[in-house]
Amino acid sequence: MTPPSEISTTDTWHLHTVGGCGLSPHHTMAERWNGTLFMEYLWPEEKKWLLVALLGLEMVMGIVGNCLVLLVKVMCKGQFCCRYWLPFISLTLSDLGCSLLIISGSLLAMLTGGQRSPWCEVVSLLKFAFITSSIGSLAMLCVLRLIGRASTGSALFVVVVAACSASWVTGLVFGSIPVIYAWIKYDSAEMLCAVFWESSYSDMLVYILCAFSVCIFLPFLLIIVCSLLSAIGCGSNSNSDDEADLSAVTPLLVASYVLCYTPFVVSELILLGRLDLSPAPDWLRTLSSVMSYLDCGLNPLIYCSHQDFREAGLALLWTNRKPLSEPVLTAITKHEL
Repeated sequence: MTPPSEISTTDTWHLHTVGGCGLSPHHTMAERWNGTLFMEYLWPEEKKWLLVALLGLEMVMGIVGNCLVLLVKVMCKGQFCCRYWLPFISLTLSDLGCSLLIISGSLLAMLTGGQRSPWCEVVSLLKFAFITSSIGSLAMLCVLRLIGRASTGSALFVVVVAACSASWVTGLVFGSIPVIYAWIKYDSAEMLCAVFWESSYSDMLVYILCAFSVCIFLPFLLIIVCSLLSAIGCGSNSNSDDEADLSAVTPLLVASYVLCYTPFVVSELILLGRLDLSPAPDWLRTLSSVMSYLDCGLNPLIYCSHQDFREAGLALLWTNRKPLSEPVLTAITKHEL
């Protein structure tokens, strides 16, 4: 705990900002780490362990579910139709990476009281990369379903590879900018390291607008346009094989993504509207993390809603199933003709 006499003017501003987020003095703790004052919300015990249990459940759902999905996609490819396998693989890897690294990091932070450098910066960078790669993969799925062409065996495959790779690279680039400029601090309300703005509203405005325009808004606009065109019957995906293909679950994946990431977008919009650079309310930042993690565990369940994929997964897991017994001749009855 930093003595009051050692808190600088900037540190006092941090205390004011966190107080403006609805934190009473006995709910905050100031800690100096490498010359920087961190503000930490002290969770009540019952809420802390409730969040620990929730994060643990989401982590297990994400890791187990996405590992099984990868196994089914790799080992049972011939048992179900999947014309657009590359965006599905990219989306599954993103969900698995988030479950392994980000959710587990938040769970550990809740148990230990924070995240420290360099893991703090790595978590912030990777989370943005996973968000961007997920929405980029969904956008590619929507485009491919609209044009109705498989992503293998043609020049389109190169375009799909480039698009999926670009979504990962773009996320890493925009995620690395706050790390380079040392904008990263642990946010106990969000349960992971996040971007905190200290002095310049213009810097925050430029960064968020650029990041959202390139990484979120453009893919989301592509998703909306392609989904609307598909809904009114445009494109080439209105054949009888469309429902049999795994891509039939794409609308559910899009709906899940929009639902789970809406709190995150709302919290960023609130930040844009506050000239004093104070973040969104703590409950909203906590909700944004919990809901974004939930998406990683929901996607495997959405895949399993497809009958052929579900049957392939059950056939892979049910390894101890005994073969049907052969009929055994037990008696012979002689009939006179």
